Amino acid sequence: MVKEERLQIIINTLDKDSKVRLDALSALLNVSEDTVRRDIKELDSQGLLRAVRGGAISRSPIPQHYRDREKYNQQHKQAIANKALQFLKDGQVVFFDGGTSVVALATILPTDLKITIITNSFPVANILEDHPSAEVIFAGGRLQKTAFTTIGQETIDTFKKVRADICMLGICSLHHSMGITSIIYEDAQLNNIMISQAQKTIALSALEKINTVEPYYVCPVNDVDVIITETDPDNAILVPYKNLGIKVI
Repeated sequence: MVKEERLQIIINTLDKDSKVRLDALSALLNVSEDTVRRDIKELDSQGLLRAVRGGAISRSPIPQHYRDREKYNQQHKQAIANKALQFLKDGQVVFFDGGTSVVALATILPTDLKITIITNSFPVANILEDHPSAEVIFAGGRLQKTAFTTIGQETIDTFKKVRADICMLGICSLHHSMGITSIIYEDAQLNNIMISQAQKTIALSALEKINTVEPYYVCPVNDVDVIITETDPDNAILVPYKNLGIKVI
């Protein structure tokens, strides 16, 4: 079997199962585990999967730049936002990060909802500029141009000074054993702080981000209290998260 055929089989297997193991691929392809390891390393360098110890798992398929993400799967984001709205009540202090599902939530806040939102997202701040009842605290810092958010120590310090009721967290990648991860190092740092400063963390995640991994670690998945997706909570993909005691909506 030529190399290109092996690579395609690895990708096809990953698409079906969301993960592959070196030993299983070695048997399937009838080559050594060292050969499979080199193949996985090459596919990782091409951004087609994420190499992990003993095999590989899927990467998030979501575009990185905000302008591309805001147009991606808008119907799913709206469904997620509608589900998340039930957790917001008068008098709360809530973190909104820069995820596009969180932006979708900002667009549907009831006009009579009396809430304080701390955010580092320019789109969120822009949407809430004219909201008659929401107070907005914007965390300044250095502009992260692909995400339209602020990052850096000044941003972190703002969130560290607040004990929030809820953190609304847009998910880049989420895996039941590998945790929550991000494609941007500074975002991972900030998300970790936001989670630690909130009484409850609600992860807003399209189903296609579930069981994927990116390079930068945020926290273990059981630091999240609720996972909201666009799909039925009884979906089989979500069972491992329910088994960890996480509420799935």
